[in-house]
Amino acid sequence: MRIYVDAFGGDNAPLAAIQGAADAVKAYGHTVVLCGDEQAIRDCAAANGVAMDGIEICHTTDVLTMDDEPKSILKEHKNSSMGVGLQAVAAGEGDAFVTAGSSGAVLMGATFIVKRIQGVSRPAFASVLPSGTKPFLLLDMGANAECRPEMLLQFAQMGALYMSKVIKQSEDVTVGLLNNGVEEHKGGDLQQQAYKLLSESDLHFIGNVEARAVPYGAADVVVADGFSGNVLLKTMEGTADMLLKNIKSIFHTNLLTILGGALVKPYLGSLKKKMSASAHGGAPVLGVRKTVIKAHGNANRVAFMNAIRVAAEAAQADIPTRIAEAMATKAEDVG
Repeated sequence: MRIYVDAFGGDNAPLAAIQGAADAVKAYGHTVVLCGDEQAIRDCAAANGVAMDGIEICHTTDVLTMDDEPKSILKEHKNSSMGVGLQAVAAGEGDAFVTAGSSGAVLMGATFIVKRIQGVSRPAFASVLPSGTKPFLLLDMGANAECRPEMLLQFAQMGALYMSKVIKQSEDVTVGLLNNGVEEHKGGDLQQQAYKLLSESDLHFIGNVEARAVPYGAADVVVADGFSGNVLLKTMEGTADMLLKNIKSIFHTNLLTILGGALVKPYLGSLKKKMSASAHGGAPVLGVRKTVIKAHGNANRVAFMNAIRVAAEAAQADIPTRIAEAMATKAEDVG
């Protein structure tokens, strides 16, 4: 696999991207192409002792920052590290693209440079999150604040396909609709109409799921409008971070708790790893013609390495083509 990576996207650029790329090359054997200022990349790698074996560089000096308008990816910053990476993948020069840059710009670039799959109303951000029992997929988690019922159906179809081929490796994928109650009549018009469409689909739809049930693994795929999905995502992230910090502080209360902490430290480490977003790589932009992965803005080397792994797995599973085929089949059925 040939994976393009935006070396200058994210809070920890370019070091985290360079380190993650080197780790991914070593662990998975993929070719990684770093997009950005070649001299700055080489200087950073040399200063931090990072080997560049298996890593290529697509040189450009322009960088699109978090303060830039997302639409500038199409014109003013089309030659930015994000822009050239998206263009290269769109042209077939790479199998997937990874960035920790601006979410708005990623969505804009994926939609208008890589381009939407025919039949897809809107691309969606999908995030793999940990639960008490298994990872689950949440979408949309921010790309589309306002949705129509048929968009939620498409999110569910794309999410179920991604979950079955990349995450769960099984066709038995359950889908739940995020709502304020489990009863069929709950929610507003959007949720009620989406419920009807999902019930009539060929998906394994288990009905509405409440936010409090989501962390317990209520469904493999949880579908929501972008506003609700983003609120749920940020709430889960904040709650997990708060709980871990409070647990850590408890074990520093006195000598007894310090001794107890030493005994459970390996288990707390496993819990922290399980809850870490870095372990799950990044969020795929589902509904576009090539594999595009959005890593968290504060992605570290581990997050970048896993984002590259996820990008390669999605590209190998040919998720965009599978989604395109599914959308074509749905269109024929309607016709």
